[in-house]
Amino acid sequence: QVQLVESGGGSVQAGGSLRLSCVASGRIFSLYGMGWFRQAPGKERDVVATISASGGSAILSDSVSGRFTISRDNAKNTVYLQMNSLKPEDTAVYYCATGLYSGTRERVRDYTYWGQGTQVTVSS
Repeated sequence: QVQLVESGGGSVQAGGSLRLSCVASGRIFSLYGMGWFRQAPGKERDVVATISASGGSAILSDSVSGRFTISRDNAKNTVYLQMNSLKPEDTAVYYCATGLYSGTRERVRDYTYWGQGTQVTVSS
């Protein structure tokens, strides 16, 4: 059974940084793409970033491009989301996810397995 465990969330002031980690288990990590999503209260879950199985391809949403970076370490079964220049509008629960594809995917419905989420709160 695939399990995803996120960590690294917390509270920071605007302009600060956080790095989220997601450790995967239960299948061969290096064969599948990974994604980070976020959901703010009362809003839909939206993609933040996605990375291919090899790490050679990545997509960032327009709202975080230039501030966030997604990366992965296949030897450690871990995907990361480095978040810099954080803004109050980045406040949300952040989820990592994976599905059945090796490439990048931006739609929630393309993902089968989800972590429990980690809260990120950015104060002004």
